[in-house]
Amino acid sequence: MNRSPHIRGLIALAVVALSLYVALTVPVHLGLDLRGGTQITLETRPAGAADADSDATDRTVEVLRGRIDALGVAEPAIARSGADRIVVELPGLQDPRKAADVLGRTAQLTFHQVLGTAAEADQVPGPSPERSGERVLADESGQRLRLQAASLTGKDVEKAGARFDQQTGAGWHVTVDFKGPGKQGWARLTGEAACRAAGDPGRRVAIVLDDKIISSPRVDPSVACRSGISGGSTQITGAFDDAEARELALLINGGALPVPVETVEQRTVGPTLGAQAITAGAWAAVIGTASTSLFIIVVYRIMGVLATVALACYGLISYAALAALGATLTLPGLAGFVLAIGMAVDANVLVFERAREEYASRPRATPRSSLAAGFRRAFSAIADSNITTLIAAGLLFFLASGPVRGFGVTLAIGVLASMVSALVITRALTDYAVARPFLRRRLRFTGIAHTGAVRDRLSRSRPNLLRHPRRWLAASAAALVLAAAGIAVRGLDFGVEFTGGRLIEYSTAAPVDADRARAALADAGFPRAVVQTSGENGFTVRTHHLSEAQAATLTDTVTDLARDADKVRDEAIGPSLGEELRRGALIALVVALGAQLLYLAARFRWLLGTSAVVALAHDVVILVGVFAWLGKPVDGVFLAALLTVIGYSVNDSVVLFDRIRELGRSDREEPFARIAGQALLQTLPRTVSTGMGAALILTALAVLGGDTLTDFALALLIGLVVGTYSSMFTATPLAVELHKHGRAGDVPAIRAAHANDTAEGRSCHP
Repeated sequence: MNRSPHIRGLIALAVVALSLYVALTVPVHLGLDLRGGTQITLETRPAGAADADSDATDRTVEVLRGRIDALGVAEPAIARSGADRIVVELPGLQDPRKAADVLGRTAQLTFHQVLGTAAEADQVPGPSPERSGERVLADESGQRLRLQAASLTGKDVEKAGARFDQQTGAGWHVTVDFKGPGKQGWARLTGEAACRAAGDPGRRVAIVLDDKIISSPRVDPSVACRSGISGGSTQITGAFDDAEARELALLINGGALPVPVETVEQRTVGPTLGAQAITAGAWAAVIGTASTSLFIIVVYRIMGVLATVALACYGLISYAALAALGATLTLPGLAGFVLAIGMAVDANVLVFERAREEYASRPRATPRSSLAAGFRRAFSAIADSNITTLIAAGLLFFLASGPVRGFGVTLAIGVLASMVSALVITRALTDYAVARPFLRRRLRFTGIAHTGAVRDRLSRSRPNLLRHPRRWLAASAAALVLAAAGIAVRGLDFGVEFTGGRLIEYSTAAPVDADRARAALADAGFPRAVVQTSGENGFTVRTHHLSEAQAATLTDTVTDLARDADKVRDEAIGPSLGEELRRGALIALVVALGAQLLYLAARFRWLLGTSAVVALAHDVVILVGVFAWLGKPVDGVFLAALLTVIGYSVNDSVVLFDRIRELGRSDREEPFARIAGQALLQTLPRTVSTGMGAALILTALAVLGGDTLTDFALALLIGLVVGTYSSMFTATPLAVELHKHGRAGDVPAIRAAHANDTAEGRSCHP
């Protein structure tokens, strides 16, 4: 008796049960657009005229961004307001007062040699320590210590971390690792202290944070005089609890603020999206998911029903994972989550199409044997496509920050849940179904015992789609030129997140309905204005840069809406996606593409790997160019859509190249161009089914999702069409052309086709 189906069934049941428990017991955090949150307004307090400029405020914004990331708050909004104010919006925060305190801490960290106590200095005639350039501060016990000028600062610190010492029971401490000259500076500082006698205050090193000694440890007797502690690492010990240790590590890692800041205002803000937009997005998600499920059931019958059940389990697993990790869900994130359900169909479609091929090619095949072969043959394509996406997700998480980093987490969860859904849950359900006598008697209901309309038509006509590969490449080149022309001629309309804009705040005697304000401003010519309730009877309008005439029109519109509206603030705001975040996202994206190229080169050799990455770049340029021609905004939502398109494009190419590799191994006499054409025809039914599944959801989002989701769905629809086209008619023809002029060892099939190519008058040189 084969126990594998029973084991898979138990694993699937356990995963679903655990996910259901987490989903019911762990609340999920909603973003600023769905729920609102806490708004903290900070004001910079420069010490001198040199620091009193907007550049100092911009540098402070970047440091605060790092601190917010360390606080664990996902999807925050932070932007400069005016010349000296910073507006921070944090969704779903449990303790906003503590967050405001952490954000406002200056965090000036310095390390000092202890010269002695202040009492000893009082007994010695001469100038006081303060007048001689020394500092006098109280240590943890209240004793006043004389400190030499700082030997090291927070700039010499590489990283800090909170640790718990279980072996000695010393409790929580903070480890500090120095970098560059700081390593030698730490050795020199501790070496000087080691020359003092045991019990002498001068054998201590004072660690000062914001003019307060937080720790003054004695140098261990084992440390030699003048040698010091080498290795560039130390521990800050004291009576820390876990929260204090983590907060200290956060402040050290976040760096010192360029200028001190003070919290001047803290209030609750409403969601940036109205109830109508949220309801429209929810209906679009329900209708799109139902349409995709119906399509899969019509095409694959009983197997389609089981795949729909597995996809529902996929959604449950993904949701539970996001809730367990404390991720913040936004409306574009939810739309991407629903889209991922549509794209997760791909793994199931791959299996079912391979099972259909197996059933049609073997006279004695049964649904059970065909499904087993389908899972076996589709595994490499599923694994390769998901691993390339996981590589990109991991690099986005480790190299980027802010919303791009959050996208990496969501993407990785979706990929892993998709593999569990297809390879464990779908397999367990189909194993159970094909063993039922009902399906053995009525094979036409299985969805496997027929080849399908697309495959039948291709089998009858057998078109040679790669007869003229250069024509396809010429069409792709023309599309690239047209897209580049749009970028050059029309330019890109960057959103407020990238360019900054204007923030106007109004107060009213009675609360104003945010949906009414959004509708009125849209009618007045401000469709992209972001309206939020602020406090009890106020609301803010955040929009792009306005002329004075436009600002007057906006205020008149608000006055018509609420006669008692009073403008209380009107100032320019900086971009919420700062320069450092944009640079980090770009670096992460480039590195991710390079890592994907290396993986694809290792799995498919350089020829196919290069073709896949070129097709991916082709998709990105065309998508950006289309948005330039249409005058659509390039904002944070578009960035999420672009990253999704990149993952989809790579998956399509990997599936096709996996079939090229398989055919090349089985038929070593066939020319590479013919193998590529055959692989293209064999994978076309899968491409059509997967594309239709994703297109149904995207169409629902575009038509029913409201203004917020229309551009997001439009970008993904364009990416879906372009990505499907490029994998078939850009990446594959490019591989054929590169093979004609390339080396014989680039693809497993090429080396075998060498003799045949030579017989036709062609030659491949090693």
